[in-house]
Amino acid sequence: MTDNVKVLCIWDVPDRLQAYLLDGLKDVRNVELVFPPGDDEEFYLANAPVADLIIGWRPSRELLDAAASLKLLINPGAGIRHHIETFREINKTRKVLLANGHGNTYFTAQHVVALLLALMNRVIPHHNWMVDGKWRTGEAEGHSTPLRDRKIGLLGYGAVNSRVHTFLAGFDVDFSILRRRDSDPSVELPTPVKTFRNDELHEFLREIDILIVGVPHTSKTDRMIGGSELELLGETGLVVNIGRGGVVREEPFYNALWDTAIAGAAIDVWYDYRPEPDEDGRKYPYSFPFHELDNVVMSPHRGASPMNDLKRWDEVIENIKRVASGSTDLLNIVDLDEEY
Repeated sequence: MTDNVKVLCIWDVPDRLQAYLLDGLKDVRNVELVFPPGDDEEFYLANAPVADLIIGWRPSRELLDAAASLKLLINPGAGIRHHIETFREINKTRKVLLANGHGNTYFTAQHVVALLLALMNRVIPHHNWMVDGKWRTGEAEGHSTPLRDRKIGLLGYGAVNSRVHTFLAGFDVDFSILRRRDSDPSVELPTPVKTFRNDELHEFLREIDILIVGVPHTSKTDRMIGGSELELLGETGLVVNIGRGGVVREEPFYNALWDTAIAGAAIDVWYDYRPEPDEDGRKYPYSFPFHELDNVVMSPHRGASPMNDLKRWDEVIENIKRVASGSTDLLNIVDLDEEY
């Protein structure tokens, strides 16, 4: 066991979550959780100098500089691109680890399956026809596409896509994986797979007709899927993007859907997260009118829902326990060179 570990939370933590964290750490005597009285930057700054761990999404640089004893920042979500340059700078003079969160993995993978099946079964147009009172209308225009015998490509094989693989393993489909690292031979996969390296992207895309984008947005994955890549999927090709919008180039993506170079897409991640309202007050997180296409299922970056599920915090509790015990084997530590 190490010395007392002070953990500073830098958001207004709901009472229910406070109780869950305290209960999860009740047997760890050398941990003190510091909950703010609200979202209060002055409180954060006052407590930062003695914080060993900070939990929160967007600490200011002033706060990180003030946290002279900081060993680890736990970002409770998967997206950490905004932290990379800051932590590279910090680690020039002192070692501070960055961990991201995979507590939403199950929900995000569930959302992938929901989006894919909604797209292939044309659930949304049929729902809208029924809302309009059109009973058993539109089968010719809105027939389902069988998932059977399709070839699914998992672009990235991290926490989310590995679980997607498990969820979809019961369907009669083939799987291919493109990942940045060789697979661990001791880990048994849910099904047989074809594997591809990062430099074999086009070979991977030629092999598949359903692309599930699950890679993080880094300098290496930025705009990696463009028009020529989408065309390799063929006219029956489908895309589900739950990674980040910037991985798939926006204009070629829209064009491929508009002229049916691919058959359809389900999209949960977008391009402009602070869209300006149009003259009717509507906000669209993109520059091209995806909402006018009838071969798209759109979702407002909600793969992590429900946010109030407390079990998503279990890995945070586990990391705190490991720090408190003096362990250096921590969960989800970000490689600043790989940017994830």
